[in-house]
Amino acid sequence: MKSVRISALRKLRLDAKGRPVTDDGYDEHAAAVTSTAAVLTGAGYGTPLSWQTEIAHRLPYGYTQYADLTMRAPDAGVPAMLLEVDRANEPVDDRYNDWFELLAPKADKEKAARRQGAAVHDFRLWSRICPATGREGYVPVAFVFTGKTAAQRESRMRRLEQAARRCFAGTPYPWAGFTAVDYHQAVPVVVTELERITADPVGAAGRVWRRLGRDEWQTLSEALDNPDGERLYRMEEEQSRRRQVKRKVAEREAQRPVCTRCGTKFTDERWQSVIQTSWRSTGDNLCGPCWKEDVDRAEAERAARREAEEAAVREAAEADAKKGRGLFGRRR
Repeated sequence: MKSVRISALRKLRLDAKGRPVTDDGYDEHAAAVTSTAAVLTGAGYGTPLSWQTEIAHRLPYGYTQYADLTMRAPDAGVPAMLLEVDRANEPVDDRYNDWFELLAPKADKEKAARRQGAAVHDFRLWSRICPATGREGYVPVAFVFTGKTAAQRESRMRRLEQAARRCFAGTPYPWAGFTAVDYHQAVPVVVTELERITADPVGAAGRVWRRLGRDEWQTLSEALDNPDGERLYRMEEEQSRRRQVKRKVAEREAQRPVCTRCGTKFTDERWQSVIQTSWRSTGDNLCGPCWKEDVDRAEAERAARREAEEAAVREAAEADAKKGRGLFGRRR
């Protein structure tokens, strides 16, 4: 692992009385960092050349968060991931969320404040430095615990889970009927143990990762995926759309007119013709067939009246003609 740059010596830590704090030294922590890079590389996550150590993440309030390792493994589905190697002796907190929320230089603060979901990422500093994650949320952060006892490591994981919940939990969508979670502005945090990785037959490629907020151990890809996030949201959005369409259809059907003569519901064509008619008639409460029956009957009656009138006119004309012949048609 000559190409893996070992993290630098950490500063001497002093207690409140100025006495050196008994702590793991450079050799133990650096060895754990190197071992972590080695087992991940062995599982296909990046190459020895794709690792960097002690990357500084400067915050505006004078604090700098250093990542023990930065992994880039796009071929394994992890474009970037920050790793912290914890020998169960460091403070449990996570300031990465503060760094992810930093605006990029010259970013429009007002526009950024109006953006929702992933749209705000374009205004953030991290998106100018790190590659796109390929998933919802910020660049994932992994905590690799090692040393002490299994119970102590488990305790550390639970403490981290409690302390960092606001960063990784995501936000429920406010719409009724949606159970999906909005992870677009959340930090995906996964944990593992170096001892667990080395004990697994397939190493870091096995089910040795746990996403904070979940109980099961998964592969890294499974742990980083968000089945209850964007994917579920799109599914529930489509279901909501279908429910709305169904509800509108039901509401429209409830308003559909019924023929007052035969009780049949109006067809769409008949209903539309009544709606579009600029004047109202007594037939508007009848369905198409009943209305046509009335129209045909009225037309037949009009035709019969016309025929009767025409016949009467003919008879009158014939009577006049006969009368005229009676007066002048015979010579004396």
